[in-house]
Amino acid sequence: MKIRLNNNIEIPQIGVGTWTLRGETARQNVRLAIEAGFRHVDTAQAYENEEEVGQGILDSQVPRQELFITTKVSTSIMRGGQQAVRQSIDDSLSKLKIEYIDLLLIHWPVKDCVKDTWQVMEECVRKGKVKSIGVSNFNRHHLDDLLSYAEIRPVINQIEVHPLMTQEENITYNHQLGIQVEAWGPFGQGDIDVIGHPLLQSLAQKYQKTASQIVLRWIVQRGLITIPRAKPNHFSENLDIMTFALAEEDMQAISSLNRNLRSNVLNDPETFPW
Repeated sequence: MKIRLNNNIEIPQIGVGTWTLRGETARQNVRLAIEAGFRHVDTAQAYENEEEVGQGILDSQVPRQELFITTKVSTSIMRGGQQAVRQSIDDSLSKLKIEYIDLLLIHWPVKDCVKDTWQVMEECVRKGKVKSIGVSNFNRHHLDDLLSYAEIRPVINQIEVHPLMTQEENITYNHQLGIQVEAWGPFGQGDIDVIGHPLLQSLAQKYQKTASQIVLRWIVQRGLITIPRAKPNHFSENLDIMTFALAEEDMQAISSLNRNLRSNVLNDPETFPW
């Protein structure tokens, strides 16, 4: 299943995230994910694993045009100014061993640095180094500010979404702007117990699926993209979410669990410290 972006490019609705993966584990898990059938891989400069992710992509021997690869400009690079951003994108291309990036995101809305970074990203689209550009962890006012000067509209806003953090207003606003939403941390990153919630456990029994599959299905059925962590023992399970659907009353029941609870209090786009 693919989602069409506002620039007419399509992105696989479910991919694999690589946050916390390092070294040989990152390389191997990315290769195994692609071999399992995933075609969407998400990394970031801040993850410090682009080189290993790139090698895993290369090892898979899947043609480049079949893959969708995302990376993100780090906050420290953004604070270094436009030349630092420009160089970092070239570095990402080199580390990932690719000629173009399918999707490049601003990782966090660093105050007073977004405009300069966005202008470099637009420049990279015009040069063919990047196919699509977007943002991550942007709230409504961040988007409004960006759109006041952006010549190229962001295609995606990647934000934290899970049953305890449903982000309904933010998602609705993004969709009104023609911006797709990508859910990171669908299970709360393990810092909060999302999967163990009694409702999700009950629905897992009802549908004869795992609680993780129930969460992922709830996300994609909302029309969102998601990138659960690349863990080989969950690959077939994650891909299987496209084979069933949740009843509307169950979708609403899951959404009613919302507590606006971030997996980490530091992940607030208004006050993040990095």
